[in-house]
Amino acid sequence: MPGGLAFSATAVLPAPASTALRAGELFQVLRDGHARTRAELAEITGLARSTIATRIDALMACGLIGPAGEAVSSGGRPPSRFAFSASSRVVLAVDVGATHVLIALTDLGGRVLDESRAAIEVAVGPVAVLDLVVEQARRLLERAGRDVRELAGIGIGLPGPVEHSTGRPANPPIMPGWDGFDVPAYVQQSFGLGGELDVLVDNDVNIMALGERAGYWPIEENLLFVKVATGIGAGIVGRGLLQRGADGTAGDIGHVRLSRGDGVLCRCGNVGCLEALASGPAVASALDAGGVHAESGEDVLDLVRHGSVDAVQAVRQAGRDIGEVLATCVNLLNPSVIVIGGGLSAAGEYLLAGVREMVYQRSLPLATARLRIVQSMAGDRAGVLGASHMIIDHVLSPDRIGALVADA
Repeated sequence: MPGGLAFSATAVLPAPASTALRAGELFQVLRDGHARTRAELAEITGLARSTIATRIDALMACGLIGPAGEAVSSGGRPPSRFAFSASSRVVLAVDVGATHVLIALTDLGGRVLDESRAAIEVAVGPVAVLDLVVEQARRLLERAGRDVRELAGIGIGLPGPVEHSTGRPANPPIMPGWDGFDVPAYVQQSFGLGGELDVLVDNDVNIMALGERAGYWPIEENLLFVKVATGIGAGIVGRGLLQRGADGTAGDIGHVRLSRGDGVLCRCGNVGCLEALASGPAVASALDAGGVHAESGEDVLDLVRHGSVDAVQAVRQAGRDIGEVLATCVNLLNPSVIVIGGGLSAAGEYLLAGVREMVYQRSLPLATARLRIVQSMAGDRAGVLGASHMIIDHVLSPDRIGALVADA
């Protein structure tokens, strides 16, 4: 599973002093879902079979693994096999957008069990939005026949800068009333679980990057996810890990100034920002000013679908603008994949062609030798998939599993 520890069939685990930690390390071997016998686990980890048996019993007692049939016998009683019980707990994954909320209920393998969508403006404030999230989440749990105590955690993506260590939004430009709001504490209190419930919050583009990579690019170590919607931002995966930067603002490319941006005021207060020229609303505004009626990014997409030459040209130019900024990112970060997502990405090749034009024109040949620039395959589910994996990798880490086994 992306983000977790992976072991090959010949890997040998270290022998930590804590037997509880050994259980946490052993569990990582089983997170891939493949059933294994005690003997196979002993061979992979280098641990004694007696230690394996003890750790297996502890992990089974916690419900994290379960019996998975029997292996073929080479003589005598067939050995039992064990596998990760992904259904033992559930995760709530929340993607809050500028005008919507998408909530998914997943198992510990990241598989979506059910989901709920609702229209709401993030600008109405944190209490109204989070109350809706909690209400819809409770409904999903009820429909699935799961109790709130079965929650492993809740992952939330927000459309603005977030201090990941605290889960508090930090001066988000389109989220009045959210600045410094303690999102984790409010959600924990709403569920009545307090600090017992893990609630992690991150910028929506970061979790979209996690979701896209987990679902479709698991072997890519260096990936850039670009969301083009009401705003524009990027999620950066480097050496297999999400790069948030010193204060969680890494990837905020929407406020990079463009060469053609003179005199174009951005909502951040600066002039010439990428977001002010190439976001969905910006493209719609430019078309409307030119006599082609459009009020939103969705209107732009409708025009493109109906063959409007003006809309196609406007989207292609938006792609060039995005590509101008991404060319610098390519030279700086050297990703192997750039994934374009968000609402405006539904324009497909009309947008991607403009991006590719500028990236390949302005980036170093070596930096683009193996580069792929593609449309998101996760689509509007990228956020909830990433929010789910953010929680899963947190609660199933070796340290957390070790602590769980020690407390059991």
